[in-house]
Amino acid sequence: MENFRRLSRKLSYHRTIRRKKTDDEQRVTIGTRIDKNHKNYILMYNMLTGIRVAVSRCTAKSEREVNDLDFSAAHKLAFDIVGNEMTPSSKYDFKFKDYAPWIFRQLRELFGIDSAEYLVSLTSKYILSELGSPGKSGSFFYYSQDYRFIIKTIHHTEHKFLRRILPHYYQHVKENPNTLISRFFGLHRVKLPHSRKIHFIVMANNFPPNKDIHETYDLKGSTVGRELSDEDMKRSPHAVMKDINWEKHHRKLEIGPGKRQLFVDQMERDVKLLKELKIMDYSLLVGLHDKERGNKDNIRDNTLSVFKPDTNKLERQPTTKRGSHHPDAVRKMIVESDPVALGPSNSSLPEDPFRERNNCIFYQDEGGFAGSDENGVFTDTIFYVGIIDILTPYNYAKRLEHMWKSLSHDKNGISAVNPSLYAHRFMDFMTKAIKIHDDIQRRETFRRRRKSTRRGNKLSDKKLA
Repeated sequence: MENFRRLSRKLSYHRTIRRKKTDDEQRVTIGTRIDKNHKNYILMYNMLTGIRVAVSRCTAKSEREVNDLDFSAAHKLAFDIVGNEMTPSSKYDFKFKDYAPWIFRQLRELFGIDSAEYLVSLTSKYILSELGSPGKSGSFFYYSQDYRFIIKTIHHTEHKFLRRILPHYYQHVKENPNTLISRFFGLHRVKLPHSRKIHFIVMANNFPPNKDIHETYDLKGSTVGRELSDEDMKRSPHAVMKDINWEKHHRKLEIGPGKRQLFVDQMERDVKLLKELKIMDYSLLVGLHDKERGNKDNIRDNTLSVFKPDTNKLERQPTTKRGSHHPDAVRKMIVESDPVALGPSNSSLPEDPFRERNNCIFYQDEGGFAGSDENGVFTDTIFYVGIIDILTPYNYAKRLEHMWKSLSHDKNGISAVNPSLYAHRFMDFMTKAIKIHDDIQRRETFRRRRKSTRRGNKLSDKKLA
């Protein structure tokens, strides 16, 4: 009887531990910030381990031409504490999937990313994490230890959409080295035991590691819901502002005559691609660095912190007779080992922008483009720009959103509109956002209208034919 009670208590204990572990892993998938009581480190460890092995295997292969099968390729890896001939031993059991590895290898080369540096940045012991609330999507972000790359979780529908448009994206990058569209370096999936599949992308950080960003704007060209309230700005002075804030603050993109037309032409090509792929809801992310203020506000140190795992418990544990940790015991110890916050003073961000930024004409001035007037004289502002959030197609859900919001708002002012209207409105807003003298502005507006009229005439001729 006593043995039965002892066995019953033991089973109950193990059920509680198993349930607690499952709950913790489910919380990991929610885009909340890391603290020492959270288990996000486990997920992060699995992501980086998978990236290290997958990218290393792909990099080791000989150079060859891209073929159509490369876009649909998907390689599976299974990790466990023992390891095998395909994968090294891992602290945790998990499954990893690497999508279109050869295509993303080519993209990294096109963007000037060295494979060795890529792995060092992403698989370092220390990981920078943004200490802020997540977006509406529930995604969360991680920065690489040098603030160079972003790991972002995405919904499985976004993952499928990116795979579908990947051939067009790849071709566009080949033909447009100065593209402003988000720079993607990898698409992956990780699956933890007793948890759902998590898809994530690795992408470039639009902002530099060596400059404080004093103002940030997310611009779409729409007006409904496109303002950060004064209360929110007081509560969070460095929060991302929107279109109406941009206009109220009388902000302009101070692009001098040398780069202005190049910028507009490149944005038109980028937006043309997004329109053809029936993408909407993208935005221009704009970061402003005031050279007079410099880095004295320490904005990055106030919003970033460094984390590492506490492995002391592992070092103190007894081993099996064969001299190695028992797998179940090791797993339990690691689950109980929370990340330890090192604090802002331990973060060592690079002092200079990375050399691959020089491959794009709009990122050559300390990682961005220096503001300048009509005479080419530099102003006190450096601008960091990029078109982000390009994985939202105009699908049935967006059509319903458009219909619903149109009942109470101007249908042309809401964000959810068809891709053609979205692209036209976006370009119209961005052209006006560029600081130009009145006569130049009139010429640019006339040129765009004439171009639009010619396009309309061609379409009419085709219909008549």
